[in-house]
Amino acid sequence: MTAAAHAGPAPSYSELLRQSRTSAPRLIESGANVGVANGQVVQARARPNPIIGVEVEDVGVKDSTGLSRSQTTLSASQALELGGKRQARIAASGAELSAAQARQMKVSADFAYDLAIAYATAEAAQKRTQLLESDVGRATEDLRVARALVIAGKEADLRAVQAQVAVTATDADLQASRADLGEALASLSILAGASETYTSIEASVLDRADRLCAPSLSTLGASPAVAVAEAERQAAAFRVDVERARATPDVTLSVGARRYDHEDDTGLVVGASVPLPLFDRNRGSVSAASAQLTAANARLASARLEEETGRRVAASQIAAGDARLKAAIQAEAAAGEAYNLARIGYEGGKSPLIELLNARRAVTEAQSRLLDARFARIRAEAALARLSGRVAFGE
Repeated sequence: MTAAAHAGPAPSYSELLRQSRTSAPRLIESGANVGVANGQVVQARARPNPIIGVEVEDVGVKDSTGLSRSQTTLSASQALELGGKRQARIAASGAELSAAQARQMKVSADFAYDLAIAYATAEAAQKRTQLLESDVGRATEDLRVARALVIAGKEADLRAVQAQVAVTATDADLQASRADLGEALASLSILAGASETYTSIEASVLDRADRLCAPSLSTLGASPAVAVAEAERQAAAFRVDVERARATPDVTLSVGARRYDHEDDTGLVVGASVPLPLFDRNRGSVSAASAQLTAANARLASARLEEETGRRVAASQIAAGDARLKAAIQAEAAAGEAYNLARIGYEGGKSPLIELLNARRAVTEAQSRLLDARFARIRAEAALARLSGRVAFGE
């Protein structure tokens, strides 16, 4: 396992996703599982090993003339798999490999989604922190103006106190936001397999929300979850064949040579053995494999229903996100204009402090809603990409 070895800003989402393929524990585990399945395919092709045996009989027994009557037998045995066992085993291991590869594709899609959400969460926390830092600056400037008006005798002392309270409250929100940012960056670093926590986000994912277009559902690829369910169903069907084939007894053939010491002669020994299926006919294993196949069929049907429902939900979330984002952009622009007018009016003595404080709060809330709208739109896009097996924002 390798990982980023230095603290610093996080790379772009596309670059981070590329780096994570060799550092993220989840992806490394998924790749190892495919390696396990590959090894099982190789092993499934192996035939039973032959058995070499040596037997010595009548050791120490002598005839009437004093010659040893011992017999030495050298033999070789080979089990013959009957009933299509080997073919069924090979087919089942191939199906298990396909299922492992399908699971790897699903893990990759799920990881890309989780990484996109973690990246967007960290970026949103960073932007919210920057937003509150700007808000603290505006609140501090409002406090300066209020104190100047109090000194000039144009405002009561209460106005300066109100402005100070606003600065304190905004600064408290800023400290909480900075803590959220640290947590989000730590979560992103852990997910990506970085050895040290990233310090900031420089390449934006949220800004892409303004340029996204609603995709056509008819052009989306198959769901990785459905592909996994189909592959696991196929593997379960082959396991039934394997268990049924195991019920057929195997035949073991042997051939050898026996040496008769007292006669100074050698004879050929041949034999065959087969177990009698009186007690164990593998019925329990066949029944268990059949039940697993039934469960796999149910999971496949459920995955197909969830895929259809998930795509409809994602499409509706994208449509709602586009409308929400458009409204939030307009509201943020209007709130900014209202604050500028309120500030001019307050400095000119034409409007009370409360209107300025409310206008400033409205700006912060509008900017926060716009940030939330961009995050929601990114999340909807990433969810739809995961459903169709794509990597969102991976270009």
